[in-house]
Amino acid sequence: MSGINNPGGERHAVVIGAGAVGCATAIEAIRVGMRVTVIEPGVPGSPHATSYGNSGWLSTHSVIPPALPGAWRKVPGWLADPLGPLAVRWRYLPKALPWLLSYLASGWTEARVQRTADALRGLLSDAPALHQRLAAEAGVSHLIEHRGILHVYRSRQEFEGEALAWRVRARTGVQWDEWDEATLRSREPDLDARYTFAILVGEAGHCRDPGAYVAALARHAQSLGARFVQSRATGFRIENGRLRAVLSEDGEIACDSAAICSGARSAELAAAVGSPVPLDSERGYHVQVKSPTCGPRTPMMVADGKLIAHWMDGGLRAGGQVEFAGLAAPANWKRADILYRHLQTMFEGLPLTPEEPLVHRWLGHRPSTPDGLPCIGPSAATPDVVLAFGHGHIGLGGSARTGQWAAQLLAGNSLSAFALAFSPARFQLGRQLKGSQKRMEETRKW
Repeated sequence: MSGINNPGGERHAVVIGAGAVGCATAIEAIRVGMRVTVIEPGVPGSPHATSYGNSGWLSTHSVIPPALPGAWRKVPGWLADPLGPLAVRWRYLPKALPWLLSYLASGWTEARVQRTADALRGLLSDAPALHQRLAAEAGVSHLIEHRGILHVYRSRQEFEGEALAWRVRARTGVQWDEWDEATLRSREPDLDARYTFAILVGEAGHCRDPGAYVAALARHAQSLGARFVQSRATGFRIENGRLRAVLSEDGEIACDSAAICSGARSAELAAAVGSPVPLDSERGYHVQVKSPTCGPRTPMMVADGKLIAHWMDGGLRAGGQVEFAGLAAPANWKRADILYRHLQTMFEGLPLTPEEPLVHRWLGHRPSTPDGLPCIGPSAATPDVVLAFGHGHIGLGGSARTGQWAAQLLAGNSLSAFALAFSPARFQLGRQLKGSQKRMEETRKW
């Protein structure tokens, strides 16, 4: 599986991974004049893919990192409750611990949270518009809707308990409308009466079927000339600091540049090009109810259940939960059942038990970094290999802008100073600083 790097002077890029980020990167690389090969072991948009089970948010306001000041107080509860909103399996704790400590540190102060939010806002602020354009080009405009996202609370006091997060959002330019109990009852008549207050972020959008959308983007990339290879990338051939080929289980693909867009399975490839990243899987679950008779009018998140609920083309989906157990551990379907039981308390009339075929359960792997920012930038070994992964909870929403940035890097161009916040070099700098501190301590001892 070899090829000529530059027929007629045209740069050849290999995109590793055909999820939302990979497909967007392939389309945008073709748009800037590159020849593109996509390598993916599975079928784009199929149930194996993280994109398939996404909750569908195109949320311009998902700018808050997972950890906030004081999150460390919740750690004992996470460890004690294996079915809580965030849980760590005991066997996985030794491996997860360094990641979790960095995660807590990243949200230690409001100033740190604000810096992360400012960066993420630039990545997400026009996500609905960018996805509307991509969907139209791919012939699936109906999959992208722009009806806002509703955050639902039992009371205004519960909302005020999240004041820091909304204060940070406001500073980035996010605006919203408040719904009192009467408005909420009239706009969401099926929602349980315990909810009496809501916030509508009208600028946000959502996708009605992320799996079908990613599959359509893959077909669109092919229609533009991208070649798809069903295989697994295993490494790179780099000579004199320049990329010569991507290695795969079925041979090598000669190319001039490559983008690592393999989601939660990107860490090994990134390390192979000198950019080890503290990447872990925030395992997420969803349940989808076929043909229910009740549900939300607006895509919503409920504060007391920490879950997202809205209509997909295949039914009513509820997604959420964060579980640290690695990529290989089997699913704990009790976590999906918790989502379903909470959904039942929100909307009356759902089936009594979450059993197939009326209720479908699913597990996926969010590729997450401890500071809540994806990695978008050149590798340490060569600028010819670009990292584009680690989006955590914003993979679908952030994929369109990431695709544009990754394509610019694949073409040999640089990004604006703003995008430096996402550079994978930030993790190398952290390790270098720790190494320097350790050497200084050893020197003092002598």
